[in-house]
Amino acid sequence: MDEGAATAISKNGHRIVLVTGPSGAGRSTAIHALEDLGYEPIDNLPLSLVPRLFDGPPICRPVALGIDVRNREFSANALIELIDRLTRHPDIHPEVLFLDCQPAELVRRYGETRRRHPMPAAMTPEDGVASEIDLLAPIRARADVLIDTTDLSPHDLKAEIGRWFDRSTSERLAVALHSFSFKRGAPRGLDMMFDCRFLRNPHWEAGLRDQDGRDPAVEAYVAGDPRYAAFFQKALDLLLFLLPAQVDEGKSHVAIGFGCTGGQHRSVAVTEMVANALAAAGWQVSKRHRELERRMTAPSKNRQGDRA
Repeated sequence: MDEGAATAISKNGHRIVLVTGPSGAGRSTAIHALEDLGYEPIDNLPLSLVPRLFDGPPICRPVALGIDVRNREFSANALIELIDRLTRHPDIHPEVLFLDCQPAELVRRYGETRRRHPMPAAMTPEDGVASEIDLLAPIRARADVLIDTTDLSPHDLKAEIGRWFDRSTSERLAVALHSFSFKRGAPRGLDMMFDCRFLRNPHWEAGLRDQDGRDPAVEAYVAGDPRYAAFFQKALDLLLFLLPAQVDEGKSHVAIGFGCTGGQHRSVAVTEMVANALAAAGWQVSKRHRELERRMTAPSKNRQGDRA
């Protein structure tokens, strides 16, 4: 190993991307794309063996590890425990790439290939897809990078993978912003967190209660709080100061959370405005609105009583 490679490994540690998602969403295409970017591909290694990859000498290349429900040890809890174990290790830098796709498109893709869905054979393709999506929901919530492949061709997906994981041309830092509800707890894996509950609450405005923080009227209401401008500028200045330091440290991903009571109004609005400002400053930004994603699939009764 040459001195430069040894220095890079010493600085960055072991880098691993865990690639998962529902069957048919493009996992194989993603792994091949990562291989083209210099990652060492390993597909469906038993979960109990993954930590042993890093017990020996330093690995010269980052690892792309494909994991899906066909893995003989697969369960959502087992995979989450593996992610937590890797995250706690000071010399391992894991990222979870989740490839998402709309159920109808997954069913269509399986219909075209005429392959059997990996869920139990007694299930219809529709039931198999729905069951697998439900099984993977906790992993989706833990994703560092979430790519919806519903409308992507294999070429488009490869380009998107390159946008997130190609570090050959310049140093890149993937910045993930999360909005969330403190009532349901902070998302795991956050590197830093901001509390937005001191801002005035659109929940108490009848015309805004049923909207969310992506709505211009809600955003304007939150931004109209006399304390908002100073908070926003100080938070942005802090992030613009810290993010280059994260690059110098060798990190490839930073997760930043913005929380409020219900996760519908204030935290969402602030996340959107900070994301726009960071993107304008040249940073690679993704957004996750955890509670809004839950509301998309939750029964209507679960939508009541949240004070955002």
